[in-house]
Amino acid sequence: MSESSSVSSLTSTCTGESEAKREQILKGAYNVFAEHGYEGASMSAIAREAGVSKGTLYNYFTNKADLFGAFVEKCCREKLPPALAPVQKEASPKETLTAVARAMVQLITQPESLMLYRMIVSEAPHFPQLATIFWSHGPRIAIETLSNWIREQTQRGTLKTDDPVFAAEQFFSLCQTRIAHRKRFNMPYDNMAEDEEKVIHASVKMFLATYGA
Repeated sequence: MSESSSVSSLTSTCTGESEAKREQILKGAYNVFAEHGYEGASMSAIAREAGVSKGTLYNYFTNKADLFGAFVEKCCREKLPPALAPVQKEASPKETLTAVARAMVQLITQPESLMLYRMIVSEAPHFPQLATIFWSHGPRIAIETLSNWIREQTQRGTLKTDDPVFAAEQFFSLCQTRIAHRKRFNMPYDNMAEDEEKVIHASVKMFLATYGA
């Protein structure tokens, strides 16, 4: 094996180990954030939960805000693209919106999403940067992606609106009707599957009634 090949192999191995360690830390951070919230979570507790030393933890993340930002970014990077994937396919507006609504209803009611929402709402008065971090990696990207699709559909003549961003915001708000609020408040819920379908189809129907061409 040549010297350059050996260096390349070593670099690849080190990079893989670094990524694995980073994922290990983020998994530990999730458990600590979920149990103690942002303010109650300490870097020492996260290091213990992740099974790493504090020195190793600080090699990857300079402080708790940096770690939280990476955690939010990871969640959004894994969850958002599949939920927004339908806008990349050739389908009717009704079919596309139905697929997006179904994905979004399921996404915002997942335990990880609920934990993030509750934590950010409770901590925002003291740590407003948390909301900014979450908004930048989550809602902002979702709104931009859907508004670009709405703008394209408007140009094609299948939708009509002079404010695609506002229309996208409205659609995502419709997807949060009934189920999301009850789940966020940890209220008991019956007939969730039935209500999911109701929310999904009613959201699409109301959106198209306003913006359909």
